[in-house]
Amino acid sequence: SVPPGVLPLCHQPLAWGRATRQPPGPLQPPGLPLAPCRAFSNNKILVELDESSGVATMKFKSPPVNSLSLDFLTEFCISLEKLENDRACRGVIFTSAVPKIFSSGLDITEMCGKSMEHYAEFWRAVQEMWLRLYGSNMVTVAAVNGSSPAGGCLVALSCDYRIMAENPKFSIGLNEAQLGIVAPFWFKDTFVNVVGHRVAERSLQLGSLHPAPEAHKFGLVDELVPEEKLQEKAAAVMAQWLALPDHARQLTKSMMRKAVLDRLVAHREEDIQNFITFISKESIQKSLRMYMEMLKKKKS
Repeated sequence: SVPPGVLPLCHQPLAWGRATRQPPGPLQPPGLPLAPCRAFSNNKILVELDESSGVATMKFKSPPVNSLSLDFLTEFCISLEKLENDRACRGVIFTSAVPKIFSSGLDITEMCGKSMEHYAEFWRAVQEMWLRLYGSNMVTVAAVNGSSPAGGCLVALSCDYRIMAENPKFSIGLNEAQLGIVAPFWFKDTFVNVVGHRVAERSLQLGSLHPAPEAHKFGLVDELVPEEKLQEKAAAVMAQWLALPDHARQLTKSMMRKAVLDRLVAHREEDIQNFITFISKESIQKSLRMYMEMLKKKKS
């Protein structure tokens, strides 16, 4: 049973109904209305579904930096679940409506000076976001149109394909070590599965943020394109992935990712306790406070 106020665990069995869908037919004859483009907008994420292509876009719009607050994470999970359950939707493109930033990662204010109960609720929401996204039946493409440190990088890593704007000022990476924080095992597993053990080990220990060209060089992102071509490229990649039968692709994805997902599911409570113990240490609270002060000074 799920405690009150907690999203149920994401592991629904494969949506077999999705696998039997027919691909979209030839262009409709003139005079027939085009399939509608439906939008449901929440406070922090704009979701649009183009029913003719079966592709949704989830645009992060939580200024200034799309940080992953408890509210943002909850909204993310609900939006993703709605799309997962919508027979018209086969793929999702994730991108940002905030200039120069994809997502700055976990919201530090959720981890600073709060109660143990709050830390537990927040961390469960972070786990839930990853379990739903990494385990999604849909094709997921990250159109990374700005910098993407830490948790923002995790969102991109959890997708099936990553396209980044070709701008050396934009960087991406799991830089937790720079803040004196250790990336959890499931962040690490996701990273290793994308770039391999050696690159992940070095990058995690150094807390590196990689400029877009470097990120592309070792496969952290799959492609670089000029920013103005990003959405067009994401749509083209999505079409390529959706050309395959859903059921074969879904089963293959599940086979590749299941062991990593199962590991968190099996150790979920223990992972929450580890987070609470770690984050509530005075030394960690102190370094988070210093980091927040530094950010305030930068702003001013």
